[in-house]
Amino acid sequence: MTEPAPLNRFTVEPLARMTRRLADVAAGRAEPDLVVTGARLLSTYSERILEKREIRIAGGRIAAVLPAGSYRGSAPVYDAGGGLIAPGLVDPHLHIESSMVTACAYAEAALINGTTTIVCDSHEIGNVLDAKGVEWMLEDARAAPLNIYLTVPSTVPATTPAIETAGGDLTPDKIAALFDGWPEAIALGEKMDFVAVAAGEERAHAIIAAALERGRPVSGHIYGRDFVAAYAASGVTDTHEAIDRDIADDLLEAGLWIFLRGGPPTTPWHSLPAAIGTITEYGAAWKRICACTDDRDADDLLAYGLDWVVREAAARGIPQAAAWAMGSLHPATRYGLDGEIGGLGGGRRADLVLLDDDLVPQATWYGGELVVEARKATPRLEAALATPYRYPAAAYATVRLPDPLPALAPPLPPGPCTVNAIRTTLPGIELIHERVALTPATDWPETLAAHDLCHVAVVERHGLGGGVAHGLLSAFGLKRGAVASSVGHDSHNVIVAGLTEADMRVALDAIAAAQGGVCVVEAGQVVAMVPLPVAGLLSDQRVGVVAEAMRGLKAAWAEAGCAIPYMGFNLIPLSVIPQIRITDKGLVLVPEMCPVPLFEAA
Repeated sequence: MTEPAPLNRFTVEPLARMTRRLADVAAGRAEPDLVVTGARLLSTYSERILEKREIRIAGGRIAAVLPAGSYRGSAPVYDAGGGLIAPGLVDPHLHIESSMVTACAYAEAALINGTTTIVCDSHEIGNVLDAKGVEWMLEDARAAPLNIYLTVPSTVPATTPAIETAGGDLTPDKIAALFDGWPEAIALGEKMDFVAVAAGEERAHAIIAAALERGRPVSGHIYGRDFVAAYAASGVTDTHEAIDRDIADDLLEAGLWIFLRGGPPTTPWHSLPAAIGTITEYGAAWKRICACTDDRDADDLLAYGLDWVVREAAARGIPQAAAWAMGSLHPATRYGLDGEIGGLGGGRRADLVLLDDDLVPQATWYGGELVVEARKATPRLEAALATPYRYPAAAYATVRLPDPLPALAPPLPPGPCTVNAIRTTLPGIELIHERVALTPATDWPETLAAHDLCHVAVVERHGLGGGVAHGLLSAFGLKRGAVASSVGHDSHNVIVAGLTEADMRVALDAIAAAQGGVCVVEAGQVVAMVPLPVAGLLSDQRVGVVAEAMRGLKAAWAEAGCAIPYMGFNLIPLSVIPQIRITDKGLVLVPEMCPVPLFEAA
């Protein structure tokens, strides 16, 4: 049986090798491979809808866009039936790891939702497996039927070894080597340690220099208007963390591109409605504004793709063609890729999307090949998805918990004291530092119930010392059992919360046995779990399989009473976002980066 031809970014020849053929097809001297006709064209260049157009495609690239009916030859013709044809979407900032699937599996959901290019920051796998993990993901990306570019992880670890234990340490030299060895490494990933950048810390600026010396742009991650000036002066030129119209406005005027982040309203990732006010209320132009997804689990990846974010922008007053340009041409331009993708001009890749009038994708062409029709994978795409990249064995052995496992709950204080508690609030990004006056009862269950608290612990899982830190969550809402995850951002130690230490141990045992995952435990039994055996972050199953498992996990998560979604729970150890976090080294106040004890004398 003949192996199917590869379908990936390299299937389409570079433009430099194709200009003569494309010119011949455009001029009518040669036959195209395909003509898409009977379409209205969504032009991201002029932000107009152009009536009655056809697109001639050769070698996976656009040869010409002409009036419909111009073609008279014998090449295959696809009748768009009056639908909108637009360029494939370009997601300028996301983390493949958040989807819980590999790059090859991610491609299926992306293409169904009209996204043909993504720019990913793989700092999650970098935090677990160092530079080799990033390189394995790049190999995965090269095999995927999707254009995948990398912003090289810039902040691994997110803070310092004094604050947390990570499995990776991407030094300036390692980052430089990734740039030099991988042409698809097109920018420096989000510089998360914005406090260190603003303070002029040497390592942070050496990493920025590794990108700037190579002519690569620097992506950002920033909270707080007070940091904007120093951040921009340090060479950062984009951010996806504009959480409201005021900081978005500050960032635009400081010269940064804004990536409006849209996500399911029940998660921490839906800042677009507030940040878009810089356009709709303050009158800023949208020429340096993009749309992005940032983080999606497998379930939400299918339901809330970048196309959904674009529709959210349109629903808030951005004209349709302009909103689509914010999701295609603008990101391509930001990264200097607009000669290849982002619009339907001659010579560009034939990455096309057929839309209905509400901007919902109906069909997708990737490099001129029909890969999605009626919102389902075609046989061509199915064949490509059938032989995904396989990660090396070392990627399947990254959860190394201390043995024996230390206590997951602290001793009950002997008398009245003050607790430095972590108060969870929706949507789950920011955590409140709450000082709780604690009067211990006879045991922990009675004490927790009396103060609306539950245990939380972070367990180091990289085999680098076996640290366990204890904390207490306030208002988390857990009614019974325990929940745990090996996706504890960004060092990706295991985070577990529970009402009893016994259930917390059951959850940890399940994660260790699966070499990673997210689970819910009740009465000593695992009632829902998504195994993540690749680096403790990824499944090696198809996206639909993982999405179904995620739906079961979310139902169990809600039934357990958790007040924030599991993706917000995963952020509890993220030590670069205010106000208080817990890592394997203990509690830390942010942005002061000041450790605090769990208990203080009353």
